[in-house]
Amino acid sequence: MQLFIGNKNYSSWSMRPWVLMREIGIAFDEVPLRLDHDAGSDFKRAVATVSPAGRVPVLVDDGFAVWDTLAIAEYLAEKFPDKQLWPADRRQRARARSLCAEMHSGFSALRTHYGMNLEASLPEIGAKVLAEHEDVRRDLKRIVEMWSEQLQASGGPLLFGAFSAADAYFAPVCTRIKTYALPVPGPVQAYIDTVLALPSLRAWTQAALAEHDFIEFDEPYRKAPAG
Repeated sequence: MQLFIGNKNYSSWSMRPWVLMREIGIAFDEVPLRLDHDAGSDFKRAVATVSPAGRVPVLVDDGFAVWDTLAIAEYLAEKFPDKQLWPADRRQRARARSLCAEMHSGFSALRTHYGMNLEASLPEIGAKVLAEHEDVRRDLKRIVEMWSEQLQASGGPLLFGAFSAADAYFAPVCTRIKTYALPVPGPVQAYIDTVLALPSLRAWTQAALAEHDFIEFDEPYRKAPAG
Protein backbone atom coordinates (compact mmCIF):
# COMPACT_ATOMS: atom_id res chain seq x y z
CA MET A 1 0.00 0.00 0.00
CA GLN A 2 1.00 3.60 -0.58
CA LEU A 3 -0.02 6.62 1.48
CA PHE A 4 0.16 10.01 -0.25
CA ILE A 5 0.72 12.77 2.30
CA GLY A 6 1.59 16.47 2.50
CA ASN A 7 4.28 18.21 4.53
CA LYS A 8 4.54 16.63 7.97
CA ASN A 9 4.95 20.02 9.64
CA TYR A 10 1.60 21.31 8.39
CA SER A 11 -0.63 18.52 7.08
CA SER A 12 -2.91 17.52 9.95
CA TRP A 13 -5.14 15.35 7.78
CA SER A 14 -2.11 13.43 6.48
CA MET A 15 -0.97 12.83 10.05
CA ARG A 16 -4.09 10.88 10.98
CA PRO A 17 -3.80 7.77 8.78
CA TRP A 18 0.02 7.84 8.92
CA VAL A 19 0.02 7.72 12.72
CA LEU A 20 -2.77 5.15 12.74
CA MET A 21 -0.97 2.77 10.38
CA ARG A 22 2.45 3.28 11.93
CA GLU A 23 1.24 2.85 15.52
CA ILE A 24 -0.93 -0.17 14.80
CA GLY A 25 1.73 -1.90 12.69
CA ILE A 26 0.37 -1.76 9.13
CA ALA A 27 3.10 -1.61 6.50
CA PHE A 28 2.94 1.05 3.79
CA ASP A 29 5.11 3.13 1.48
CA GLU A 30 5.00 6.86 2.11
CA VAL A 31 4.62 9.19 -0.89
CA PRO A 32 5.39 12.73 0.35
CA LEU A 33 4.18 15.73 -1.65
CA ARG A 34 4.99 19.37 -1.01
CA LEU A 35 1.75 21.19 -0.26
CA ASP A 36 0.69 23.68 -2.90
CA HIS A 37 -2.96 24.53 -3.47
CA ASP A 38 -2.45 26.47 -6.71
CA ALA A 39 -4.22 25.00 -9.72
CA GLY A 40 -1.74 23.26 -12.00
CA SER A 41 0.91 22.90 -9.29
CA ASP A 42 3.06 19.78 -9.03
CA PHE A 43 1.11 18.88 -5.90
CA LYS A 44 -2.26 19.13 -7.64
CA ARG A 45 -1.05 17.14 -10.64
CA ALA A 46 0.43 14.39 -8.49
CA VAL A 47 -2.68 14.01 -6.33
CA ALA A 48 -4.92 14.05 -9.40
CA THR A 49 -3.22 10.88 -10.64
CA VAL A 50 -4.66 8.95 -7.68
CA SER A 51 -7.69 10.90 -6.40
CA PRO A 52 -10.37 13.05 -8.02
CA ALA A 53 -10.74 14.95 -4.73
CA GLY A 54 -7.34 16.56 -5.26
CA ARG A 55 -6.37 16.44 -1.58
CA VAL A 56 -4.18 14.39 0.72
CA PRO A 57 -4.13 11.93 2.30
CA VAL A 58 -4.84 9.21 -0.23
CA LEU A 59 -4.34 5.51 0.43
CA VAL A 60 -3.63 3.41 -2.65
CA ASP A 61 -3.94 -0.36 -2.26
CA ASP A 62 -2.98 -2.35 -5.33
CA GLY A 63 -4.10 0.49 -7.58
CA PHE A 64 -7.34 1.17 -5.67
CA ALA A 65 -7.53 4.66 -4.14
CA VAL A 66 -9.24 5.53 -0.88
CA TRP A 67 -9.39 9.17 0.11
CA ASP A 68 -10.77 10.96 3.17
CA THR A 69 -9.41 10.01 6.57
CA LEU A 70 -12.56 8.33 7.86
CA ALA A 71 -12.87 6.22 4.72
CA ILE A 72 -9.22 5.22 5.05
CA ALA A 73 -9.71 4.20 8.68
CA GLU A 74 -12.75 2.09 7.85
CA TYR A 75 -11.01 0.48 4.87
CA LEU A 76 -8.04 -0.47 7.03
CA ALA A 77 -10.29 -1.76 9.81
CA GLU A 78 -11.99 -4.12 7.35
CA LYS A 79 -8.74 -5.17 5.67
CA PHE A 80 -6.93 -5.81 8.95
CA PRO A 81 -9.58 -6.89 11.50
CA ASP A 82 -6.90 -8.45 13.71
CA LYS A 83 -5.31 -5.02 14.25
CA GLN A 84 -8.36 -3.75 16.19
CA LEU A 85 -8.30 -0.17 14.93
CA TRP A 86 -11.59 0.45 16.74
CA PRO A 87 -12.60 -0.61 20.28
CA ALA A 88 -13.79 -4.20 20.63
CA ASP A 89 -17.07 -3.30 22.32
CA ARG A 90 -19.88 -2.40 19.91
CA ARG A 91 -21.04 0.65 21.84
CA GLN A 92 -17.50 1.89 22.33
CA ARG A 93 -16.87 1.49 18.60
CA ALA A 94 -19.91 3.63 17.95
CA ARG A 95 -18.69 6.21 20.45
CA ALA A 96 -15.22 6.28 18.90
CA ARG A 97 -16.71 6.77 15.44
CA SER A 98 -18.99 9.51 16.80
CA LEU A 99 -16.01 11.40 18.23
CA CYS A 100 -14.05 11.06 15.00
CA ALA A 101 -17.02 12.21 12.93
CA GLU A 102 -17.48 15.23 15.19
CA MET A 103 -13.83 16.14 14.67
CA HIS A 104 -14.13 15.53 10.95
CA SER A 105 -17.05 17.90 10.48
CA GLY A 106 -16.54 20.38 13.30
CA PHE A 107 -14.13 22.58 15.23
CA SER A 108 -13.63 24.80 12.19
CA ALA A 109 -12.82 27.88 14.29
CA LEU A 110 -10.04 26.14 16.17
CA ARG A 111 -8.64 24.57 13.03
CA THR A 112 -8.78 27.87 11.12
CA HIS A 113 -7.09 30.02 13.75
CA TYR A 114 -4.65 27.38 15.00
CA GLY A 115 -3.08 25.75 11.98
CA MET A 116 -0.91 22.73 12.69
CA ASN A 117 2.73 23.76 12.88
CA LEU A 118 4.97 21.34 14.73
CA GLU A 119 8.18 23.36 14.55
CA ALA A 120 6.60 26.53 15.97
CA SER A 121 5.93 27.68 19.52
CA LEU A 122 3.27 30.40 19.49
CA PRO A 123 1.86 30.86 23.00
CA GLU A 124 1.23 34.58 22.46
CA ILE A 125 -0.89 33.82 19.39
CA GLY A 126 -2.71 31.12 21.31
CA ALA A 127 -3.66 33.55 24.08
CA LYS A 128 -4.57 36.38 21.69
CA VAL A 129 -6.87 34.26 19.54
CA LEU A 130 -8.50 32.68 22.56
CA ALA A 131 -9.22 36.10 24.03
CA GLU A 132 -10.66 37.51 20.81
CA HIS A 133 -12.72 34.63 19.38
CA GLU A 134 -15.67 33.13 21.23
CA ASP A 135 -16.04 30.38 18.63
CA VAL A 136 -12.49 29.23 19.31
CA ARG A 137 -13.17 29.18 23.06
CA ARG A 138 -16.31 27.16 22.37
CA ASP A 139 -14.38 24.64 20.27
CA LEU A 140 -11.70 24.21 22.91
CA LYS A 141 -14.32 23.82 25.63
CA ARG A 142 -16.04 21.06 23.69
CA ILE A 143 -12.76 19.23 23.09
CA VAL A 144 -11.92 19.39 26.80
CA GLU A 145 -15.39 18.11 27.69
CA MET A 146 -15.22 15.33 25.12
CA TRP A 147 -11.81 14.08 26.15
CA SER A 148 -12.47 14.45 29.89
CA GLU A 149 -15.67 12.42 29.69
CA GLN A 150 -14.11 9.68 27.60
CA LEU A 151 -10.95 9.44 29.71
CA GLN A 152 -13.05 9.16 32.85
CA ALA A 153 -15.13 6.40 31.28
CA SER A 154 -12.15 4.43 29.96
CA GLY A 155 -9.71 5.07 32.78
CA GLY A 156 -7.10 6.19 30.23
CA PRO A 157 -4.36 6.64 29.40
CA LEU A 158 -5.86 6.97 25.90
CA LEU A 159 -9.44 7.74 24.96
CA PHE A 160 -10.57 4.11 24.92
CA GLY A 161 -7.83 2.75 27.14
CA ALA A 162 -5.65 1.20 24.45
CA PHE A 163 -4.66 3.03 21.27
CA SER A 164 -7.39 3.30 18.64
CA ALA A 165 -8.26 5.25 15.51
CA ALA A 166 -9.79 7.92 17.75
CA ASP A 167 -6.39 8.79 19.23
CA ALA A 168 -4.86 9.04 15.77
CA TYR A 169 -7.73 11.26 14.74
CA PHE A 170 -7.15 13.71 17.59
CA ALA A 171 -3.35 13.66 17.40
CA PRO A 172 -3.21 16.91 15.35
CA VAL A 173 -5.37 18.62 17.97
CA CYS A 174 -2.90 17.56 20.63
CA THR A 175 -0.08 19.16 18.64
CA ARG A 176 -2.07 22.37 18.22
CA ILE A 177 -2.69 22.64 21.95
CA LYS A 178 1.05 22.28 22.49
CA THR A 179 2.07 24.74 19.75
CA TYR A 180 -0.28 27.46 20.97
CA ALA A 181 0.03 26.60 24.70
CA LEU A 182 -3.74 26.40 25.13
CA PRO A 183 -4.94 26.00 28.71
CA VAL A 184 -6.40 22.57 29.52
CA PRO A 185 -7.01 20.73 32.81
CA GLY A 186 -4.51 18.23 34.20
CA PRO A 187 -6.12 14.99 32.99
CA VAL A 188 -6.46 16.37 29.46
CA GLN A 189 -2.83 17.51 29.49
CA ALA A 190 -1.81 14.03 30.63
CA TYR A 191 -3.69 12.59 27.66
CA ILE A 192 -1.97 15.03 25.29
CA ASP A 193 1.43 14.09 26.72
CA THR A 194 0.63 10.40 26.22
CA VAL A 195 -0.36 10.93 22.59
CA LEU A 196 2.70 13.06 21.82
CA ALA A 197 4.91 10.35 23.34
CA LEU A 198 3.56 7.60 21.07
CA PRO A 199 6.36 6.16 18.89
CA SER A 200 4.42 7.06 15.74
CA LEU A 201 3.99 10.68 16.88
CA ARG A 202 7.65 10.97 17.80
CA ALA A 203 8.66 9.63 14.38
CA TRP A 204 6.28 11.98 12.55
CA THR A 205 7.44 14.99 14.58
CA GLN A 206 11.11 14.21 14.07
CA ALA A 207 10.56 14.05 10.31
CA ALA A 208 8.51 17.27 10.40
CA LEU A 209 11.28 19.15 12.18
CA ALA A 210 13.78 17.92 9.60
CA GLU A 211 11.79 19.33 6.66
CA HIS A 212 12.86 22.98 7.07
CA ASP A 213 10.29 23.91 4.44
CA PHE A 214 8.52 27.23 4.99
CA ILE A 215 5.13 27.30 3.24
CA GLU A 216 3.78 30.82 3.47
CA PHE A 217 0.04 30.10 3.30
CA ASP A 218 0.42 27.76 6.27
CA GLU A 219 2.36 30.37 8.26
CA PRO A 220 -0.10 33.24 8.86
CA TYR A 221 1.72 34.32 12.02
CA ARG A 222 5.32 34.20 10.82
CA LYS A 223 7.43 35.74 8.07
CA ALA A 224 9.61 33.68 5.79
CA PRO A 225 13.14 33.27 7.15
CA ALA A 226 15.71 35.66 5.68
CA GLY A 227 18.02 34.29 3.01
